[in-house]
Amino acid sequence: MIIFMGEIVVVRDGSGPEILLVHGGAGPRRTWGAIAPLAARWTLGYVHRRGYPPSPPPQERQDFQVDALDLAPLLVGRPHVVAHSYGVLGTLIAAAAAPGSVRSLTLIEPPLNYLVPDDLEVARLGRIGDAVLTHGMDVDPTELREFLHLAGAPIGDGPLPEDVVASVRRAHGGRPTSEARPQLDTIRDAGVPVLVASGDHAAALERICDALADALGGTRSVHPGAGHFVAAAPGFAEQLETFLRKSVTW
Repeated sequence: MIIFMGEIVVVRDGSGPEILLVHGGAGPRRTWGAIAPLAARWTLGYVHRRGYPPSPPPQERQDFQVDALDLAPLLVGRPHVVAHSYGVLGTLIAAAAAPGSVRSLTLIEPPLNYLVPDDLEVARLGRIGDAVLTHGMDVDPTELREFLHLAGAPIGDGPLPEDVVASVRRAHGGRPTSEARPQLDTIRDAGVPVLVASGDHAAALERICDALADALGGTRSVHPGAGHFVAAAPGFAEQLETFLRKSVTW
């Protein structure tokens, strides 16, 4: 079922309690395809952020602040929310504005580099990520490939695939992740159940996820095997469902 919610589209599948799925730089199919079987027991709400068809393009740029405004009306039914990468930023802002509107939060490898200050690897990751957002395909080629590898893009030694180039161009000009400062204390103080998941493929991301779980008083899980696309890793769907069932009564 395709539902237009203001400026964005949500595609819903399945039946049961709702899991709202918020993708990052890759689209919903690439990000969430592996957990589609959960629709047998849950309603999966695939959010299509601005710029990801059938949602329209953003008016100006990719912007986690705008994402938060788009997500706010989707929380009326108090869903579980699962968010990935850049999509975590808008999710946390929306959840902090109305913590009672989310039944639980599952947060996968967000670019919240400020949570680990004075860490050279984390600082480099943040710098390269913001450089790609600022300069797009004009960023240093070596750094671009490093970032795309960490982000799970299917690249080899030859020219970048067309769909990867299109993804970089879509993100070009987006609000830098270094500007994100979600009110984590508000979420923690509200007692929202939180699961923070990572893929054990980059030490800097592991430390960011450790710090985020600590800041939110959340549960931590690690699922190697699928790189940045943790939802596709062996055991993730089972861990997610176990966590969601424990969070139903909150």
